[in-house]
Amino acid sequence: MIDLNDVAVLVEAVAAGSLAGAARRLGIGPMVASRRLAALEDELGVRLVHRTTRALSLTPEGEAFWPYAQTLLENATDGRAAVRPAASGAAGRLRVTSSVPFARKVVAPMMGGFLRNNPALEVELVASDAVVDIVAQGLDLAIRIAPLRDSTLIARRVAPNPRLLVASPAYLAAHGTPRRVAELADHDCLTTPGTGHWSFTGPAGPLRQRVRGRFTATSIDALQEACIDGLGLTIIADWNVRDDLATGRLRVVTLEDGAPEPLTIWAIHPTTRFVPPKVRLFVAALEAHLGAR
Repeated sequence: MIDLNDVAVLVEAVAAGSLAGAARRLGIGPMVASRRLAALEDELGVRLVHRTTRALSLTPEGEAFWPYAQTLLENATDGRAAVRPAASGAAGRLRVTSSVPFARKVVAPMMGGFLRNNPALEVELVASDAVVDIVAQGLDLAIRIAPLRDSTLIARRVAPNPRLLVASPAYLAAHGTPRRVAELADHDCLTTPGTGHWSFTGPAGPLRQRVRGRFTATSIDALQEACIDGLGLTIIADWNVRDDLATGRLRVVTLEDGAPEPLTIWAIHPTTRFVPPKVRLFVAALEAHLGAR
C-alpha cells in the first residue's frame, strides 16, 4: 500500500529540486526523506528519480507517476478539508483555469482578498484562451463564458455576462455609427477566426447578422486593442471594457432593433470528483466579486 508520507517526499523533492530541499519543506531529516523515497520506489517497483548529490530529476516512470502523486496528496487534503469546520477555511492547492482577459481583469484582482481569507490555500491560475481539458490537466475548476456543450462536466451558473457592441470614436467619426443590425454588413467587424455571424436579441426575437472585417484574432485582448486603434467594431464583455468606456477610448454602439446576445459565466468541474471546500469557497468569492463590480 502506498504511504502518503512517501508520496509527499517525491512531490516536495521535485518542487525543491533535491531531497535535502524536500526534507526541509517537510521538517524531517535528509536520511528519513531518502528512506521514504526508496520505500515508494520499492512499493511501485520502479525507479522514480535520478539522484545526484546536487540535483534530482524524474525518470520516465517518475514522469508518468507524477500527476497521480499530486492527485493523491490533493485528494487527501480535500478529504480532511471536507470534515473541517467551515470557519477554518480551505487548504491545499486550487488549480483553476480561465481565459486570459478574465484572468487579468477579474480573477487576479480578487486573489488578494481570497488568499487573505484562506491562508492555508494556494492557487494556481492557468490563463489560456484555448479550451483546456480540465480532467486531462488535473484542474479543479474552469471558468468559461460560452454555451456549454460538454455534458460530462458539472456546471454552475456564476453570473450573467452582458456583452456590448463597441467602437472607437475615431472609427465612428470616419465610418459613421450603425443604427440597425443589418447596417453592420457595411462595417468592419472584428471577430475571431471562423466567425461569420453575430447574434442579437431584439423585440422581434433573435437576430443573426453576417459580418466580416479585415482583421481577425484568436485573442480577445488583440481584438480589443484593434478596436481601440480604430480598425472596426467588436462585441465584448462589459467587464472587459469598463475602463475603456470610462476614459473614452471606446464607445457603446446601441442598435435600435437588437442588442448583442448575452452569455453566462460558468464554473465547471469534473463529475468524477466531489466538490471540495476550496472550489466552493472560490466560486462563492467569484460570485461576490462579480456582484460588487
